[in-house]
Amino acid sequence: MAHQGFFQRQANARRSTSVLVLLFLLAVTLITVSVCIVGYYVTRSETSNLSFIDWLQTSHGLYTALAVIGVIGAGSLVRWIDLAGGGQRVARMVNARAIDPATQDADERRLRNVVEEMAIASGISVPDLYIMDQETGINAFVAGYSPGEAVMVVTHGTLTQLSRDELQGVVAHEFSHILNGDMRLNVRLIAILAGILMIGQIGSFLLQTAFASSSRYTSRNSRGGTAFGIVGLALMVIGYIGVFFGRLIQSAVSRQREMLADASSVQFTRNPDGIAGALFKIGEKSGYLDTTSHASDMNHMCFSESARMKFSSLLASHPPIPKRIDAIAPDMMARLRSRYRKTQGEAPPPSSAASTSHVQPEGTAGFTAATPQPTATASPGTRQSLNGSLSASVGTASTASEGYAQALLSQLPSSFRNSLYTRAGAVQLCYALLICDRPAQEQQQHLDKIDPESGFTPDPDLIGQLLPSLSMLGPGVRLPSLELAMPALRKLDPEEREKLIAACEALIRADQRLDLFELTMIGFLRKHLAADTARVVPVKYRSYRPVQQPLTVLFSLLARLGARSGEDQQALFEDAMNAFKSGKQPVALLEKVTLKQLRDALWHLNRVSALLKPGIIDACCHCVLSDGEIEAREYEMIRLIADQLDCPMPPLQS
Repeated sequence: MAHQGFFQRQANARRSTSVLVLLFLLAVTLITVSVCIVGYYVTRSETSNLSFIDWLQTSHGLYTALAVIGVIGAGSLVRWIDLAGGGQRVARMVNARAIDPATQDADERRLRNVVEEMAIASGISVPDLYIMDQETGINAFVAGYSPGEAVMVVTHGTLTQLSRDELQGVVAHEFSHILNGDMRLNVRLIAILAGILMIGQIGSFLLQTAFASSSRYTSRNSRGGTAFGIVGLALMVIGYIGVFFGRLIQSAVSRQREMLADASSVQFTRNPDGIAGALFKIGEKSGYLDTTSHASDMNHMCFSESARMKFSSLLASHPPIPKRIDAIAPDMMARLRSRYRKTQGEAPPPSSAASTSHVQPEGTAGFTAATPQPTATASPGTRQSLNGSLSASVGTASTASEGYAQALLSQLPSSFRNSLYTRAGAVQLCYALLICDRPAQEQQQHLDKIDPESGFTPDPDLIGQLLPSLSMLGPGVRLPSLELAMPALRKLDPEEREKLIAACEALIRADQRLDLFELTMIGFLRKHLAADTARVVPVKYRSYRPVQQPLTVLFSLLARLGARSGEDQQALFEDAMNAFKSGKQPVALLEKVTLKQLRDALWHLNRVSALLKPGIIDACCHCVLSDGEIEAREYEMIRLIADQLDCPMPPLQS
């Protein structure tokens, strides 16, 4: 089925982690055996004529094997813990600088515009952006454990040497890694490789120590230093074997994923020249990271090879540049060579947002082949007909959604959009979103419910500037504007995040009722501003049977939203539950669903296997589409549910 593309890729990514662990165990076994062979010959005189197998069972053999396993395991564990901070920790590891959301640098604004459009089109929260200022090569990568806390890192060369089309191709390639579940696997691979490389690093240290000490000791002691050096040399050689296996694992995991990401980039942008042009420039210039010691560690994560290596045909993490370009279009390489020859000696096209071939209003990144732009938002109360299951759109970015994103960004007033890039503006946006539908005379009364000691006192002037734009653009702009504000909101420290959520909950309680958007928004904030947002969500349930109660809570809420009368609600609820019931006993529609019940239900359902999630999303859609149409508010609720299940859905196009 078409909709299984995203979910199947997510399941494959988890299976790849299991394969990765098996490869790691195989490498550890081979390295351990190699070190034990060295230990066997070093201690041979003490063990007389014992065979190697017998020696392994002696104290010398056991201690040697345990020491090797312990060193490798400790190396991986230390790096694993170090990278628990997710994408931001990886960015800091390579000394990347965070790009201010409100940056005035033309190249950085162009990158931000491209990323924001792709994020809105695919339904992913806007990632934090970083730049490696000292890197002149053309490269980029994304890192993190989940789409909600992803970061995108680009080199200075990427910003200054690529045209808008080429930058869009690179960004779309990296977004496909986010959608395909590659990020988590890539971060874990860094930790695994760190352990494998530990033996070689220890051998190098021993060898250097032996040479340094040989000049300071007597001839009698120097013999011990020589033996020390021999052991170090042997461990260093074995370490290189570890490097070989580490690179082999990188290559096995990465190559196919890079080809898939290239294809996805063409699908997202509808512009094969963009990514092909970026690849061609890397082939003509360079994509190597020369100012960080972690270039080889990051090789499998980057858009192109980040480190020079021998046996590149065997150990490279990416297919050769010509092969990648030919896979995009068979004649593309010849066309690019011809174009490059014609432009030799000419001034390069400007890379800033003011490029004459791609002039667009500020705020519209625009993928090149986008269809005619639709109206960005539906008016309040507008209902739309939908064909097919909504889960088919999960993890995709269609031409229509790209056009929608471009139109939406172009409609946002510059003052409104710029306010979303500051901490104060992002916080006040949250308040404005929660009161924009309330009568004007009640808005200030409800704002007064926020505790003035919280540190997030409402700013009437700033809120007054935001409200007219929210009213003019309609409900369809609300969730996307919140997504645009997420980079600024993520700059709040954990205590500030809790205070903001508490303030928003106080506003929600002010009118003593909970509407769909309030439910959507508070769930979104709790999901993306939680202290454990970078934590990997494990698969706990591989059938629907253990999650009957969470499904009952979810479908009870949606059935009450999708039907008016009690009988219709019960019938709609039973229709939704039929595919999930584990027995013949009827399941009762819950009379009331609290916010806590819903939160707990979604927490459990996110631990369901990826291949079971489309059924849940389609059943939710069945509830709200009982009349064959959907309102913007109803779709926002479906997007929230999908978001809580780590299934990004593009926005509703009107």
